[in-house]
Amino acid sequence: MERDLLAHGLGGAKDLPISPELAIAGAVAALVVSFTVLALAWRTPRFDRPSGRPAPAWLSTAVDSAWFTVLTRALGLALFGWFVMAAVLGENLLINPALGMFYVLLWVGLVPLSLVFGPAYKALSPVRTLHAGLVRLTGSDPREGLRAYPERLGYWPAALGLFSFVWLELVHPDSTQLGTVRLWVAIYVAVMLLGGAVYGSRFFERADPFEVYSTLVGHLSVWGRRDGELVLRSPLANLATVPALPGLVAVVAVLFGSTGFDSFRESPPWLRFVQDSTVDSALLGTAALVVFCVGVGLVLTVATVATGVGDDLERRRLPSLFAHSMVPIIVGYVVAHYLSYFVEYGQVTLAQMSDPFSQGDNLLGTADWQVNRWLSYHPTTLANIKVLGVVLGHVLGVVAAHDRAVGLLPRRHQLTGQLPLLFAMVGFTAGGLYLLFAA
Repeated sequence: MERDLLAHGLGGAKDLPISPELAIAGAVAALVVSFTVLALAWRTPRFDRPSGRPAPAWLSTAVDSAWFTVLTRALGLALFGWFVMAAVLGENLLINPALGMFYVLLWVGLVPLSLVFGPAYKALSPVRTLHAGLVRLTGSDPREGLRAYPERLGYWPAALGLFSFVWLELVHPDSTQLGTVRLWVAIYVAVMLLGGAVYGSRFFERADPFEVYSTLVGHLSVWGRRDGELVLRSPLANLATVPALPGLVAVVAVLFGSTGFDSFRESPPWLRFVQDSTVDSALLGTAALVVFCVGVGLVLTVATVATGVGDDLERRRLPSLFAHSMVPIIVGYVVAHYLSYFVEYGQVTLAQMSDPFSQGDNLLGTADWQVNRWLSYHPTTLANIKVLGVVLGHVLGVVAAHDRAVGLLPRRHQLTGQLPLLFAMVGFTAGGLYLLFAA
């Protein structure tokens, strides 16, 4: 189990029976064909207006009821309490379930949970629950703070929070030490509660790294809101409702860039470079992580600004307006990079949760669960899922970007204006797949 946690991305690319050249060629071909079909058949935007049909009345009533809110808040607080109990009172060992709860169930598990249920972390968030409890002790409204949240900040606080998490996970030399995880979580809770007190619950929508991540992925679910009403709509129509706020490019750059760095840091050239260098490995890792994240942000910014727009739209807003198209790509790479890790080490974590103090307890009745490693034993199936996840994510990204472009660009410039973004996505596809399969 110790090896499973450290080998982030179980069932690595080195064992998969698909060459990186074949994977890249297939993905790029699918991307180019998709763009060609869209260019010929999709000339007017289809997702620029909120759509969807109302969800069943009984479901809307249940989801919007006070008891549902209490239930989800209680569940989130219970899971957080179990994590804190294991992290504070448990042994500083890799078998402590706090590590798996933090890195696997929370970080990776947010993606499938949000794809199925929408912005799930918002409903489960323990910091929202703690904030609501604290402000109601004073008779205040949780939605109101001491001042309004500055719109110019947008998602920038969330981008910084996400970067601090991926840095902890991928670079920090003591990332699997309980003391390190406890300190990060303590700072996260303190910052969230302080920000909530100053700016109200709007702060969590813009600054909580987990809530922002979950909400972005949740825009690819079938669940949405229209004038406060729960509706069912196409995931791509849902994705088009992502607000183009400052910092959105930074958020998607951190999410996509960190996944690329996670593959790159396991590659032989990088491992040899770190071993031969006299510079501290954490410093090198930090620099490489920054390069990956900033690089993604710069490529996206240059490609979108190069599309060209009419006089009525400021060019500097284009990166944020197109940033939503990166969300399917991010989800595709999460599936490709973390699927076996999540499925297999997630089972290990559920078993470990029965023994939070590492004393042989079976408090939840899961300690004797056996781990099903079917994915690792079927590398061809795993490889196909990886390629499919990446290709599907990029194709959906192209569709989302194309729909936004035909709504923004002058008609005479609609096709040529999209070429820079297409080239950028082809580059992301080729580079991402190469790192994933050749690391």
